[in-house]
Amino acid sequence: MKTLVCLGDSITDADRIFSSDGLGHGYVRLLAEKLTAAGETWQIINRGVDGFTVSRLLENVQHDCCRKNPDIITILIGINDIGLMLNTGRTPLQQEAAFQKFQSTYCQLLDNIRSQSTAPIYLMEPFIFPWPQQYAAWIPYVEHMSQIIENIGREYQTAYLHLQADLNQLAAKNGYSSITPDGIHLTTEGHRYLAEKLFNQIK
Repeated sequence: MKTLVCLGDSITDADRIFSSDGLGHGYVRLLAEKLTAAGETWQIINRGVDGFTVSRLLENVQHDCCRKNPDIITILIGINDIGLMLNTGRTPLQQEAAFQKFQSTYCQLLDNIRSQSTAPIYLMEPFIFPWPQQYAAWIPYVEHMSQIIENIGREYQTAYLHLQADLNQLAAKNGYSSITPDGIHLTTEGHRYLAEKLFNQIK
């Protein structure tokens, strides 16, 4: 049996503590269902935590990931770092320093994992939607963070999953409410897209 560990914030968490098997009600559960339907035998471990930043992820990675002896690891993190950056009255210089800290911490996270595991790591692009409109101002910051993560992926030779463009296309086709309830989190349809994306990568 192979083990897949999913790390992240509330999007990964998806109320996992309220589900009997700890998978939550989002893409992690849908991915587990797809793998099972394909005849795969996996232990799926959801270690998303509501409110997590990359620093909190680093603090907990030993317990939440490395000790699980994973065969595959997924990471979706960053939107709470953006929220802290924009909601604490930081100057542009302080914001840039926060981006640099995010980058160094993300690299520390991967270094920590790589020192104990050879498991493939899938880095996932953070995303935001201008619905409600207040989040339109977040878009340039999320794009900058996404570029940082993509560059880290190249440096560490890990897979990087682009998500924002496809989610935008789905929103353009079916409306934002079909993808997100609040501009940050995902509906069942949004989670289904993430599960399909990961399933295709893993297969």
